[in-house]
Amino acid sequence: MGGGFIKTLALVAHDHKKEALIDWANQHKDMLLKHNIIATGTTGKRLQDEVGLTVTRLKSGPLGGDQQIGALIAEEKLSALFFFWDPLSAQPHDPDVKALLRLCSVYDTPVACSRATANLIVTSPLFLAD
Repeated sequence: MGGGFIKTLALVAHDHKKEALIDWANQHKDMLLKHNIIATGTTGKRLQDEVGLTVTRLKSGPLGGDQQIGALIAEEKLSALFFFWDPLSAQPHDPDVKALLRLCSVYDTPVACSRATANLIVTSPLFLAD
């Protein structure tokens, strides 16, 4: 993940976590503007409209967006996944969420599921290295 190259970052959030992701993205907008941003459906639209990021929008998570991100992880084309998921709400695509987290572990892809972890990743010397 290190190096000064442009990274490909996936930003995803469940409905109850979208506001937290938008707030986090606004806080780190200057950094995010330097990288390729991929997001699922509604999250991508909100990142474009409310943060001003250029986003490659995939399908909604339950409609295949999670699998599209999973494919990027398996092809080692994703530098990090920022997935603010809601562990307290039942999701119809819960197996897809678990599969994404499993793929991140298998392919050693950094994954943040909360603002605190996301902050640690983007401020890490390994992330910032030239």
